[in-house]
Amino acid sequence: MNSIFDQLLGRSGRSTMVAPEEALPGRESPVLPAARPHTVLGTSLTGPWPEGTRVVYLAMGCFWGAEEIYWQVPGVVSTAVGYMGGTTPNPTYEEVCTARTGHTETALVAYDPARVSEAELLKIFWERHDPTQGFRQGNDVGTQYRSAVYWTTPEQEKAVRETAETYSEVLAAKGYDPITTELRPAAEAGPFFFAEDYHQQYLSDAKNPHGYRCHATTGVPFPDAA
Repeated sequence: MNSIFDQLLGRSGRSTMVAPEEALPGRESPVLPAARPHTVLGTSLTGPWPEGTRVVYLAMGCFWGAEEIYWQVPGVVSTAVGYMGGTTPNPTYEEVCTARTGHTETALVAYDPARVSEAELLKIFWERHDPTQGFRQGNDVGTQYRSAVYWTTPEQEKAVRETAETYSEVLAAKGYDPITTELRPAAEAGPFFFAEDYHQQYLSDAKNPHGYRCHATTGVPFPDAA
């Protein structure tokens, strides 16, 4: 049964994945009509970024809070929010919330690997949400809140698999259920569709500094490297 909190915020959705043939049709045009500078960092939302910049896609519940975490990390060049891992082309936020597009709310993180490593970014990822909850994060229920990492380089894949294994062992020792995080290459997960402009840097001082944040963490720290 959905909690009153879920019903009031309208953040309760379907907890079964839609079949691709049953997904909404979507549209040809992006819902983010034009690129603009990052509200906080001043860099491009969509690129191009400086040579050597890498991109990883991280889903950890409501994308507002996820993006806010990463734009504060030194070495991160830009961030954006959008929809990934589904079927419907160029979905709207309302469509994603019906759980009939197959997407999960995702943060694009563009970073300089000379300043911040994949392992550092993933340590934050594992610690700042609960990767064992399946199609939910705390009070946010639905397939669009599932945990996922979509990598774009061999270095990222290596770090993803190694950190996932490490954190799985740590959580198991603490009595947690297995990790449910979706681990896939970005090329397999499908395009990253940028969300509407009002979602981009939603929690910035210029927009909603006191807005909703969901960080349903386990409270279990990722072990430091030996």
